[in-house]
Amino acid sequence: MMRRIALALMMLSLTACSTFNPPKPGDTAEYRPAAPIPPLPPASNNGAIFQASQGQSLFEDYKGRRVGDLVTVVLAENTNAKKSAATTTGKKSELDSNIGNLTLGGQSLPSNGGAVLGLTSKDTRTFDGSGDSSQSNQLSGQITVTVAEVLPNGNLVVQGEKWLGINQGNEYVRMRGIIRPVDITASNTVQSTQVANAQLFYGGTGTLQDSNTAGWLTRFFSSPIWPI
Repeated sequence: MMRRIALALMMLSLTACSTFNPPKPGDTAEYRPAAPIPPLPPASNNGAIFQASQGQSLFEDYKGRRVGDLVTVVLAENTNAKKSAATTTGKKSELDSNIGNLTLGGQSLPSNGGAVLGLTSKDTRTFDGSGDSSQSNQLSGQITVTVAEVLPNGNLVVQGEKWLGINQGNEYVRMRGIIRPVDITASNTVQSTQVANAQLFYGGTGTLQDSNTAGWLTRFFSSPIWPI
C-alpha cells in the first residue's frame, strides 16, 4: 500500500512540474507559422520582368493556396452533449430442506418425531444505480493561420497560434487542421466547422490561471487511483 501511495505521489509531482512550465509562443512545432517555400530560380534568365514562378493571373484571387499563405479561421464552435442512464437489478432465492430419518450402521437414528437435520437459506440481492451527465462548450472569434503543407489532393494543412496578454496573464488559441480550398471564401476566411481533423486549444497562463488550478495534493485525493 505504501509503495502505491509513493508511486502516486511521484506521478503527481511530475504532473505538478508541468504546471510550473506553462506553454509559450512558438514552443510547439505543430503551431508555428510556416514559411513559404522559396521558388527555384529559372534555368535561364532572359532578363524579362515577369517571372512565371511568382506571377499571378489577372483573374486569380488572393486566397491562401501555397505554403506560407495566410488563411483566417472563423471560430464558431458550439457543442452540447447530454447522457443519462439508470439500472435496477434484483435477485431473491430461498432454500428450505428437512431430513427426517437417518441410518447409521443399519440402525435408524432417533429423531423424537422431528427432523434430524434442517437447513434453511435465504439470499436477497438488489442493485440500483443512476447517472446523469451534461456538457456544453462555446467558442467564438477569429484566428489567422498559415498554410503548412499542400497535400497531393489539393487540401491544405493549416496551423497557427494567437496570444493575447491581459494584465497578469496570457490567453492563447492554437489551431491546426485540414481545409479544402473550395471552402475558403472570397475574403480568405473559412469556418472552423469546415476544418477536418481540427485541433483547437484555448487556455491561459499567469496568476489568474494558477489561482484557478487545484494544488497537487488536492488533485491526488481527487484522482481515480485514490482507493476511498
